[in-house]
Amino acid sequence: MDASTKKAWMSVADLITQDIRSGIFAPGMWLKQIDLETRYGYGRPDIRRALDHLAQRRLLQHVPNRGYHVFLPDSDRTTHILELRVILETAAVDSIVANATSAAVRKIDRLARHFDEMVLHGTLLDQYEANLAFHHELLSLCSNPELLILVTDLRSRTSSALAGQWRTRARIEKSSHEHHAMVEALTARDAPRLKEIIALHIRQPQDL
Repeated sequence: MDASTKKAWMSVADLITQDIRSGIFAPGMWLKQIDLETRYGYGRPDIRRALDHLAQRRLLQHVPNRGYHVFLPDSDRTTHILELRVILETAAVDSIVANATSAAVRKIDRLARHFDEMVLHGTLLDQYEANLAFHHELLSLCSNPELLILVTDLRSRTSSALAGQWRTRARIEKSSHEHHAMVEALTARDAPRLKEIIALHIRQPQDL
């Protein structure tokens, strides 16, 4: 795929994401490709690639032989999965702290700053990718690689932060602050504090 084609479908993906975030496309709403072609002015290949991409990112769900609809989260199921993530990710903290070399901490700090940059200047999908990179790098310090695989699987069972937890700009900025608080706790090798921040970050109280 050449750069111009890639740029086109990524632009479509970001436009759809913005419409989901703004409520134009409500949870559970089916998206028709022909309508999206008309709305955004792009051809079917770009629309289809964008839909596939957003399904991978859990903003949409793909139903074979039917199409794509906006992710419709089950609130009880989501709560249970988030609590399971809290248990797993806080349990990994002691290992993360033990394996956190100065170089590893610097890399995680750079990823936290990259997320900040994407909040200021990137697209919504850029923010998503930067957030994912930060958390992947943090969890990769755990001595048990199966934990990272399990957490990644659990993430795939809930809606993306773009569609769920990041409902407001203030909530996204709060996530950024929490990233830096995690880096500070990791630098200080303060495992109890890191566990506290991670639990808060996963649960993300909707008070903003």
